[in-house]
Amino acid sequence: MTTTTAVVTGDRTRPRARGGMTRRRPVDWLLLALVVVGGVLVLVPFYLVLVNSFKSPVDYALSGPLALPSELDFTGISKFWERVNFPEKVWNSILISGVVSLLAVLISVLNAFAIGIGRVRGRTWIVLLFLMANLLPQEALLYPLYYMFKSVGLYDNVWSVIIVFTVIQAAFGTYLLSSVYGTFPKEVLEAASIDGASRWQILWRVVFPISRPTLSVLLIFFFIWTWNEFLIPLTFLASNANQTVPVAISVLQGDRLMDVTTTSASALLGIIPTLIFFLIFQRTLTRGITAGAIK
Repeated sequence: MTTTTAVVTGDRTRPRARGGMTRRRPVDWLLLALVVVGGVLVLVPFYLVLVNSFKSPVDYALSGPLALPSELDFTGISKFWERVNFPEKVWNSILISGVVSLLAVLISVLNAFAIGIGRVRGRTWIVLLFLMANLLPQEALLYPLYYMFKSVGLYDNVWSVIIVFTVIQAAFGTYLLSSVYGTFPKEVLEAASIDGASRWQILWRVVFPISRPTLSVLLIFFFIWTWNEFLIPLTFLASNANQTVPVAISVLQGDRLMDVTTTSASALLGIIPTLIFFLIFQRTLTRGITAGAIK
């Protein structure tokens, strides 16, 4: 026979099963069911992409999109790999996303240090300006940026996309970090200043090490956000050799020879690099979020 004890919560008592575990209420089971249903809905598109990537067009026509493949067929993957030169597109995306994330974090740190710790005049208005710059729709930037890059010879050059996304991501990073640095302990800064540390030494030896978890999270998000960007790379990278993975997938989907299995294969190959990147830096992301939650 199972023994239970009572847990007093305010004026109510909740039964607790033996072993110290609180007995679940019907509301808890309902929330758990909703979470499970939501997880299944999120996983369904990934299941469809994974299953249909390894089907032949005939197998897809006979069995439909939900059935497992009767035999593994790599025709769709090889067709997409060869027709878009996939390694080249992956390198372009890695180059653009990596450079953008590093430069954006560096600029964000410098700006936030000046605004949040340096206490420049008009700090609130400057932060508001960065926020408004981040809220501008990309469609509004295309026309002036197109003519600007045309005039300086950067059109159809990966550096045009790198410059645009570095500014966009740094605007968000500055807005976020300036709020974090604004609450930085003054005692630590004063102690470093008394010990003879200069502004640069305070930044790189005191502020940077303490805020490293937050910067790691920003770096990961900047990389993923830039990797998934579509409109600006599509506009400014006209030649096939400079295209990124999302652009290559979308352009190939308009081909008359495109089929569902090749489309699924292209989506699968586009997901794999970001998934690998996320798995590599998962522990860093978890530590950064946990460090930001614990004061």
